[in-house]
Amino acid sequence: MIRTILLVLLLIPPLHASATEMDREALNRFIDEVASRHQIPRGELEALFERVRFRDEIIRAISNPAEARPWYQYRPIFLTEERVAGGVAFWESNRQLLEKAEAAYGVPAEIIVAILGVETRYGRYKGRHRVLESLATLAFGYPKRARFFRRELEEFILLAREEGMDPLALKGSYAGAMGGPQFISSSYRRYAVDFDGDGQRNLFASTADMIGSVAHYFRRHGWQPGQPVASRSHVEGDGYRELVGQGLKPRYTVAQFRERQVIPEDPLPAEALATLVELELEEGHEYWLGLQNFYVITRYNHSPLYAMAVWLLSREIAARRGS
Repeated sequence: MIRTILLVLLLIPPLHASATEMDREALNRFIDEVASRHQIPRGELEALFERVRFRDEIIRAISNPAEARPWYQYRPIFLTEERVAGGVAFWESNRQLLEKAEAAYGVPAEIIVAILGVETRYGRYKGRHRVLESLATLAFGYPKRARFFRRELEEFILLAREEGMDPLALKGSYAGAMGGPQFISSSYRRYAVDFDGDGQRNLFASTADMIGSVAHYFRRHGWQPGQPVASRSHVEGDGYRELVGQGLKPRYTVAQFRERQVIPEDPLPAEALATLVELELEEGHEYWLGLQNFYVITRYNHSPLYAMAVWLLSREIAARRGS
């Protein structure tokens, strides 16, 4: 299917690709390498990239991510009545699928729902940028992360071929994330599952595949069923300060935090590993101990603000639903 699409493109007048903003020499090398590595005719890739335009707005967007904001500005974006009510409605509409995913992968329904709520408001807003243009713009016009986005661009080309999708028709975020769960191309290829059994992993139109794929992603990244995620904590004295900013991966036990006067509000196993998260308020800070499952959420988006938003939204949705 995709080969037919690409050959047809040769007959269509190309859009005006930028020869100045995009590194055309690097793009040509990329085409050579991908064609050779995956036995794809070079002409097909040339035809594909003739349809790609450099997008200045993509560079502007990635240069000003929401995660750069302080917590007191970030939190209100996601912890809203609309998202909570939408999460309850989504859960009720897809209860059996969520139960099936939880049984298969051990990931609670509220976590799956909250991810979809934060990412795309439960699949309603999947992005407006052509994924191919987003990835190409960042791969050849954003040197800071060019290597990463070139890998993702290659993964996207392979994904489209494998799933029989038109690479020019797929839309997503400014960073090339796709579908209801907003998987990047490499994650789509590795972690998406055909949860409805129709023979295709479709994160754009299949709610079942969205739900199953999020649960599978979390399971593969080490989610611990039935274990805590995070606990708001009180700090006293100055001993806790050297434990702030030690990375997202849990390194110290809850007992060690207690020795430094970091006291969680919830009962946590003394031997459990945790990390101390400091969140900026309009005045002062609040502190949380994030455990292994909190760390797993950050594998989806490497930001403690994101993980906290998902965790708190999941709790609000579960509480509203009475779960």
